[in-house]
Amino acid sequence: MNHRPYRSALYIPGSKKRALDKARDLPVDVILFDLEDAVAPDAKVVARSTLATALEAGGYGPRLRVVRMNALDTVWGADDAAAIALMDCDAVLLPKVNGPADLDVFAALLPDKPIWAMIETPMGVLNAAAIAAHPRMAGFVMGTNDLAKDLNSRSRAALMTALQMSVLAAKAAGIVVLDGVYNAFKDDEGLTAECAEGRDMGFDGKTLIHPAQVAICNVAFGPSDAEIDLSNRQITAFDAAEADGQGVAVVGGKIVENLHIVTAKATLAKAAAIAALEAS
Repeated sequence: MNHRPYRSALYIPGSKKRALDKARDLPVDVILFDLEDAVAPDAKVVARSTLATALEAGGYGPRLRVVRMNALDTVWGADDAAAIALMDCDAVLLPKVNGPADLDVFAALLPDKPIWAMIETPMGVLNAAAIAAHPRMAGFVMGTNDLAKDLNSRSRAALMTALQMSVLAAKAAGIVVLDGVYNAFKDDEGLTAECAEGRDMGFDGKTLIHPAQVAICNVAFGPSDAEIDLSNRQITAFDAAEADGQGVAVVGGKIVENLHIVTAKATLAKAAAIAALEAS
């Protein structure tokens, strides 16, 4: 099982050298280097070389480096794909993926890069299971702003079915799934609530639009001290029960079975991976 943390995934415009430099020191798990929405049309061509130079210079440490390109049906898409194929990045993020056939085209253009998909259209949501099952698919990123636009929705509640379908598809395929952005980057209380909701739904982390959101996101999607403590106590109690020939243990008045131990061990492994990431 992959215990690599994906708690925080920050969009960084590929056109802004200062932001690319600053990202090297941010405590994020994933950097989403953006050539699409965050880059103005007249800056997209230059952004490719600016980003390629930054990635070649390195310094991003253990952070996962994912590049979001423009769609192939735009004037920039084909050249983006050709440039990204040569970039020193860990994966490519494709916008507005509607079905697995879209991935076949990208897979041919980018044969050596893991592919992530933006799930941000009604068709993409309806085909989420098939997209997730594609052999090159490695992660989902929810594009909640675009999805809300297409649905003519004004509330997150209206997106719940789409979010849950996407999480189910990702979990069934064993790939990463990240929640969409929270637009009010100065609203810490609202962000905290949405992070908690996303974590409870099963998201591995959240995409962010501002560095000020990182700390809240990392806390929300990382194991708490209480969860780590409970995991250790569950494992200890279950080991003792097994030594006595019992199949279950009791911790805090609650039954602990093997399935709880699987979760407990995963929690401790994730905590260890986060500690290693933060120490590097």
